[in-house]
Amino acid sequence: MTVSVLIVDDSGFFRRRLSEMINSCHGLKVIGAASNGQEAVELAKKLKPDVITMDYEMPVMDGITAVKHIMSQCPTPVLMFSSLTYEGARVTLDSLEAGAVDFLPKNFEEISKSSAVLKKTLESRLKTVARARSPRPAVAVKAKTPSVSSPDVAPRAPRPAFNRKSVNKTYSLVAIAASTGGPVALQKVLSVLPANFPIPIVIVQHMPATFTTAFAERLNSLCNITVVEGKDGDVLNPGTALLAPGGKQLMVSRNNRIKVLPGDERLNYKPSADVTFGSAANAYSDKVLAVVLTGMGSDGCEGAKLLKQRGSNVWAQDENSSVIYGMPMAIAKADLADEVLPLTQVGERLKEVV
Repeated sequence: MTVSVLIVDDSGFFRRRLSEMINSCHGLKVIGAASNGQEAVELAKKLKPDVITMDYEMPVMDGITAVKHIMSQCPTPVLMFSSLTYEGARVTLDSLEAGAVDFLPKNFEEISKSSAVLKKTLESRLKTVARARSPRPAVAVKAKTPSVSSPDVAPRAPRPAFNRKSVNKTYSLVAIAASTGGPVALQKVLSVLPANFPIPIVIVQHMPATFTTAFAERLNSLCNITVVEGKDGDVLNPGTALLAPGGKQLMVSRNNRIKVLPGDERLNYKPSADVTFGSAANAYSDKVLAVVLTGMGSDGCEGAKLLKQRGSNVWAQDENSSVIYGMPMAIAKADLADEVLPLTQVGERLKEVV
């Protein structure tokens, strides 16, 4: 089945080169191009593409506004192109909150050279995003006040939450992993936790190095708990979530601190949930509650096996509420999940259990 693509960018050069690359990919076909957000909305309604690539800075209507209109009028999976800057990170996070599924760095140099690696990445990402369920934009949350989770989008099919066992355990750490769809999912989970949440949290979200600072700041402004980007030697404190820095690895130590190490080139993900989960298993044994949220791939599965061997518990987000049912599916298929929960229940369950 061919995936139809609508390209949105105000640069004629970028539109042409991107069209050439996409049309040379097996199973992808460009069916239209728009030079601004207003054209994008009209073409999305007219052409009904399977996926849209979206620039941010455009005349007439910017990309975020266009995403909001598309999600309200003709919901379509959107892949944003982003600059790898702090401001680019903030804009990209705004677009994800507006309903975009994922993002790629906008690199004119690689586009102009027709990089084989870029083409492979683009093909894989477009096909994955086309299959994704566009997340409903997150409900606006007043900074540092109790919040209510927004309802999930209509499910594909009814699937009840699965609870293997309810046991009274004492936890010393919550470890959360996410990838595609994670920024919005994490906001929904963390924003319901009280400021006095009794144990520390570590978070692994697949993101570039330039994005995690802005993401931690955004979460901190929306949550009652404290959320900061983790630094080497930081202490794990109750009511505080430490976000693994992009491009590096976060490990938990037995002295109640974290280690932040350079990203190993042999690992696909930097940060990697497997690395963080594995270190948590060594440091806290059976006193870890791991939560695997939406995301492509299977990062976290090997680390979850180590946690289960030590007697810790693992939860997975359910298929219906996942933007990409990859990472949590790996947990469920490996029979590692103690609970499988819809996104709207994860935060509430954390409050109940911890």
